[in-house]
Amino acid sequence: MTNRDDLVAACDRELMAERFKDYTINGLQVEGRGNVRRVLSGVTACQALLDEAVAWQADLVLVHHGFFWKNEPVAITGMKRRRIRTLLAHDISLLAYHLPLDAHATLGNNAELGRLLDFHVQGCADGELGEGLLWLGAAPEGLDAGGLAAHIGERLGREPLLVEAPGKGEIRRVAWCTGGAQDMITAAWEAGADAFISGEISERTTHLARELGIHYLSAGHHATERYGVQALGEWLVGEFGVEHRFVDIDNPA
Repeated sequence: MTNRDDLVAACDRELMAERFKDYTINGLQVEGRGNVRRVLSGVTACQALLDEAVAWQADLVLVHHGFFWKNEPVAITGMKRRRIRTLLAHDISLLAYHLPLDAHATLGNNAELGRLLDFHVQGCADGELGEGLLWLGAAPEGLDAGGLAAHIGERLGREPLLVEAPGKGEIRRVAWCTGGAQDMITAAWEAGADAFISGEISERTTHLARELGIHYLSAGHHATERYGVQALGEWLVGEFGVEHRFVDIDNPA
């Protein structure tokens, strides 16, 4: 068991949360009991995850997608009320990290996705490694667009949507950013990538990929962002000796 505030402060420092201008609050979003023995992690603080936390008697829920997003209604009613009431009624804390958990050089979503896909990391196109969000690397040898799609599908357990650019052969350089980063495709092309991987796809993404000449692979917002919270949760086990359990609430998006 460890002190909640010490655990939160350690996460804030490790993820350099104060450096990121974000769309939400990074760090402690809902305050629960002062001591933490069990940490339950998941991608999103949905009701199903919170119910799992109650059933497991967790002291703290750790997520990538928490509450209090920019431009959302501020009233605590309906769905938001039910979620927050679940946490408060059971004295459970909610700890959430968005962009800091995407960017972290070893524990982040992009770092974990690159490791899972066997990419050789070369840096970031938009900043220093650990601060940038658009990652660059070398793909495993011998993969064309179809081969890369199959590789991603096998590793993530979810077949990606592939927009194939004509006239491309073996993929040498890849760019990636987990989640809803499809509009980074132009920056990925400018960085010399043959393929760009993210979670979502917009209507315009197809045309950009074909006309720029860069393959685009939409591998799922949830599917690409399952790994950062798991790595951070296991880091907490090593730092504080807490129990950690990850719950994957299925989401096809």
